[in-house]
Amino acid sequence: MSAAPSREVARRVFAREFNDATYTFKESNEERAPVYALLPTGERANRVFVVGTLTETEDVGSESEYWQGRVIDPTGTFFVYAGQYQPEAAGVLRETEPPSYVAIVGKPRTYETDDGTVNVSLRPESISIIDAGTRDRWVAETAMRTIERVETIADANTEYARMADEQYARSVDEYKQSAMSALEKLDEEAVPNRRCSTTPWCDID
Repeated sequence: MSAAPSREVARRVFAREFNDATYTFKESNEERAPVYALLPTGERANRVFVVGTLTETEDVGSESEYWQGRVIDPTGTFFVYAGQYQPEAAGVLRETEPPSYVAIVGKPRTYETDDGTVNVSLRPESISIIDAGTRDRWVAETAMRTIERVETIADANTEYARMADEQYARSVDEYKQSAMSALEKLDEEAVPNRRCSTTPWCDID
């Protein structure tokens, strides 16, 4: 009896980098082979884990419900789409009153517009309503993961680092700067009398 295939790791990524991940690829010719988005910082992502503020929802379907959600993190905007094949996620978008903090696990999807622009959106597997503390911890952890990827890509002799260098004509330093800015925003939002032991950014240099 063959073992069930394991699920891909959900990568933590900010909106700034997610929206720049316009190159997708498969690693085999099998029809159901996973599709990966190539992150500019040199990592592949079949699934991502994102957190932010759900600011808008709209049913953009013509014949059946197809919900669009706009989710904001400290670096930019994710556009989330869920329809009949994601009924639980669509239900959350339908029933949630913005603004609300949400955590989303889903798959990156790209589409090309008439003028040739490639846009990136998120097809959710799950959407959860969360609190501000969970949002803060995600920002801190995602900032650290982003900075680590930026600092190692130059020396990383990996297939995905080489692919990112070939596919994206931009400096990865901008993603480090956006991650640092996200941490600074956490500091600015911190309540002055909040105990340091409960704030995830206290231990970050």
